Amino acid sequence: MKIVDLSIALENDLPSDPPNQIPQIQYFDHKMTAADMAAFFSGATVDDLPEGNGWAIELVTLSTHSGTHLDAPWHFYPTMNNGEPAWTIDQVPLDWCFGDGVVVDFRDKEDGYRVMARDFEEYFKKIGYTLKKGDIVLVMTGADKKWGTAEYLVTGCGMSKEATLWLIDRGVHVVGTDGWSWDRPLPLIGKEFAKNHDSSIIWEGHRAGREKAYCHIEKLTNLDKIPVTGFRVICLPIKVKGGSAGWSRVVAILD
Repeated sequence: MKIVDLSIALENDLPSDPPNQIPQIQYFDHKMTAADMAAFFSGATVDDLPEGNGWAIELVTLSTHSGTHLDAPWHFYPTMNNGEPAWTIDQVPLDWCFGDGVVVDFRDKEDGYRVMARDFEEYFKKIGYTLKKGDIVLVMTGADKKWGTAEYLVTGCGMSKEATLWLIDRGVHVVGTDGWSWDRPLPLIGKEFAKNHDSSIIWEGHRAGREKAYCHIEKLTNLDKIPVTGFRVICLPIKVKGGSAGWSRVVAILD
């Protein structure tokens, strides 16, 4: 068995998120915490600790959408399935988060390309694969190669509402992308909207969840390190009460 990590690491102060969502991590090493640790033990001093060492800890300020994460239907809209209360991340069925994986290689699509149902139809015909219930579809756009830079926010193609519903209609509950968003890069959608004022293109892939419940993973990596099929995916999210998303250590398991 081989395990491939499909998750990016949380890092301090990287510009790969909007300014108000950039993770902030404070690191405290063993010397910095020694006095605090000693205070837990009556009468102890730093000299009582081995070589004056306390514990290493970090204080972290994050969005639930920092790093590799699984989005819940609540993130997309207050309702799902045409009117039901949308699930928060602690309500997402865990059996959705374990299934056979399929990589869709859309690296040939230009940045901002709007993926439609026909693009998926053509791809699966090309690779000779028929989707089944419970498959986890992972879209490789190549955006992860720009991780750590501001360009990450405007790199890669994105999914239309039509394409998202096409996948859901075939029994897919969870999808993923190596891009910042399941939708097209938001600044690129913004430029298009400024020209045509077509509000239907705003966050359309996400909004598909209003009609049919699904979850998606964002900020994946290493999709080029796994085969197109023949692997399992685990994407269990951290259980944030009432949260719109949960951080996830996403892995591919190859037999």
